[in-house]
Amino acid sequence: MEYKVLRNGIKMPMLGFGVYQIPAEETKRCVLDAIKVGYRLIDTAQSYFNEEAVGDAIVESGLPRKDLFITSKVWVEHYGYAETKASVLESLRKLKTDYIDLMLLHQPFSDVYGAYRALIDLYKEGKIKAIGVSNFYPDRLVDIASFSEIPPMVNQIETHPFNQQVEAQKWNEKYGCLMEAWAPFGEGRKDMFTNPVLKSIGDKYHKSNAQVILRWLMQRGVMAVCKSTHIERMQENFNVFDFTLTDKEMKRIATLDETNSAFFSHNDPSMVEWFAHMVEERKQNHGKNEKKKW
Repeated sequence: MEYKVLRNGIKMPMLGFGVYQIPAEETKRCVLDAIKVGYRLIDTAQSYFNEEAVGDAIVESGLPRKDLFITSKVWVEHYGYAETKASVLESLRKLKTDYIDLMLLHQPFSDVYGAYRALIDLYKEGKIKAIGVSNFYPDRLVDIASFSEIPPMVNQIETHPFNQQVEAQKWNEKYGCLMEAWAPFGEGRKDMFTNPVLKSIGDKYHKSNAQVILRWLMQRGVMAVCKSTHIERMQENFNVFDFTLTDKEMKRIATLDETNSAFFSHNDPSMVEWFAHMVEERKQNHGKNEKKKW
């Protein structure tokens, strides 16, 4: 495993296993499989509705807690100082742990400042070992970093060959914030897994397109979270520490950048409206359908 060191000295694995869109009833088995393969960073979120299953896996794995790096995220519904604090304590209960290694604000909307102040206080109390944000574009990252006592240590954003976030990485690094990729494979959109540039590079090393992507991210200094429900694919994704891409190959991959999201833009007013409506709808249905994914 390769690691990055956060601003406060915490070592964070560069490759993690994510449980987004994994049903709660399958999550424990998947996390235990991932741990068996060798993953030590497990990434979940309040909005995934599977924190409890992750907690069950943590306990059942038998590993010392210090050997695991657990990330979760506060959902927008729980933003604001008091609600964020309460929600993180609930996440601790569900995860069956005394501390969370990294807690992020999941989206850049609503009362992010009240929520972030709560993370800072929980960090000072030792209930969180590191704090950060997710989906914060450079302007939002610079804003919260500039006006907070403790700037974000990690920013988890969409990063893959078709949306490489080169400019975002410059701004994150300027403020001492490490970048972590969600959807490093773009969920297979735009034929990511058969892209000829990635395939020609992979053929040289007897690696898949997915393995080339993860190696490319790590050589850029970008951490990554990938997900699968199949142990064979987990093993494949984990087998990326035995080869190194050349500068020429890195430049070839750089030519694939389209600089646009493969999913949606957080700067799009209609998307912000969608988030606001969705959060309100979820508040109204709170507790009625815990398995619903947003």
